[in-house]
Amino acid sequence: MTALRLSSAVAVVGTGTMGQGIAQVALVAGHPVRLYDAAPGRARAAADAIGARLDRLVEKGRLTAVDRAAAGARLTPADDLSELAGCGLVIEAVLERLDVKQQLFRQLEDIVAEDCLLATNTSSLSVTAIAGVLREPGRFVGLHFFNPAPLLPLVEVVSGFATEERAATRAYATAKAWGKTPVRSADTPGFIVNRVARPFYAEALRLYEERVADPATIDAVLRECGGFTMGPFELTDLIGQDVNEAVTRSVWESFFQDPKFTPSLAQRRLVESQRLGRKSGRGWYAYGDDVPRPQPHTAEPADAPRSVTLHGDLFPAEALVGLIQKADIEVRHAQGAPSHPGGIELPSGAWLALTDGSGMAAAVEPTIHFDLALDYGAATRIALSPSSRVDEQGLREAIGLFQALGKKVSVIGSAPGMIVARTVWMLVDFALDAVGRGVADAEDVDTAMRLGVNYPLGPVEWGRRLTACRVAESLETLHEEYPTGRYAPSQALRRQAVREEHS
Repeated sequence: MTALRLSSAVAVVGTGTMGQGIAQVALVAGHPVRLYDAAPGRARAAADAIGARLDRLVEKGRLTAVDRAAAGARLTPADDLSELAGCGLVIEAVLERLDVKQQLFRQLEDIVAEDCLLATNTSSLSVTAIAGVLREPGRFVGLHFFNPAPLLPLVEVVSGFATEERAATRAYATAKAWGKTPVRSADTPGFIVNRVARPFYAEALRLYEERVADPATIDAVLRECGGFTMGPFELTDLIGQDVNEAVTRSVWESFFQDPKFTPSLAQRRLVESQRLGRKSGRGWYAYGDDVPRPQPHTAEPADAPRSVTLHGDLFPAEALVGLIQKADIEVRHAQGAPSHPGGIELPSGAWLALTDGSGMAAAVEPTIHFDLALDYGAATRIALSPSSRVDEQGLREAIGLFQALGKKVSVIGSAPGMIVARTVWMLVDFALDAVGRGVADAEDVDTAMRLGVNYPLGPVEWGRRLTACRVAESLETLHEEYPTGRYAPSQALRRQAVREEHS
């Protein structure tokens, strides 16, 4: 099945920000586009707004004046739904209410031709449920664009329970012909991105609620150590706390209140207080002219030890050995069988180890956990979590060691799994679970997470680098610390770990 012919008209119903963006994408791709909105005058106003954006593209040299004139001639506001007859594709971007969408598509089914593809841009409702009222649900698909649609490349092509393969294939090919990067998804709560991304927000909120660290510090660690473009607190302020919380709650309820998707009470209180983020002037942070941004906790300068002793292997943190040596700090290698799974012994006797998911409250030795990094060489910040048995000298040695490697250091409270590691382990688990349940294949999951939410690495690939065995073991340890089911490894992760062991 090939893409929709350029001669076929595309209709967009709903002319808000997303509807206008989708219309602009189809228009620039070369289709005639018809705009409809139930509110009188909205479609014509949207056409004018799209025209203004096309003019700006000409000013920036991204569109020729000839192409701009041709696109303008192809854009038609519609005063009545009946004017959408003859369209080859209709995409709705109306209110996120099931009854509203169902009523719209029942009307459209009586207007458009039998071979017209019907699509919803819903981000939270069931594609299957919307199509459930149609006589011919086989031609109905989800085409979930990301905002702003003209700029972001990802489109989730969602097949409902009754969607025919030829309809999904045509939708996929059409999105690709429009210059987008489509990925296929089954109709599951949150589809790919909004399902797999939940831990990025949830773990940060959980750490905040446990008073492990403040929002600015958690954001900074995930950016500067984990390699994420934005931290979860600043990102949800940008998205809108009400929007992000509504998606989280919708996914949680759709999964029958599975503890893995439990919403945050702290975020609920933020929404109730109307601190919705940038759009209201205040969320986790305050916004406005000359409003100072809270700074992350950063340790004061400390002297680095002259030497350290390496015990066993550091595995994902092995690059630290070379970095320590490059900083002219002697690395001695312990003799005999390692007495620990792997770590660095400081001169004071304190033990520095990569977090493994265990808590620090019951540590019998002076232990300092450090967080996982995407790239220890490129990371500019590291988080440390000391047990109560670590004295001031031991902590200062650990701080000085990482500062000698060019890292800022954030000392946080006792947190099993810390910040980056806990987040990444859960993202890996959610991604593999989605693959295992047939939501999407591994390549599409990684593509969706890199393009849809700008992750530095696809979570399936991140799991390969860390190994499924290590991720599963770490989550098992977290599950012992929090025996609620939230951190229990998925069956897909367990199966992948077993395959690794036998390969």
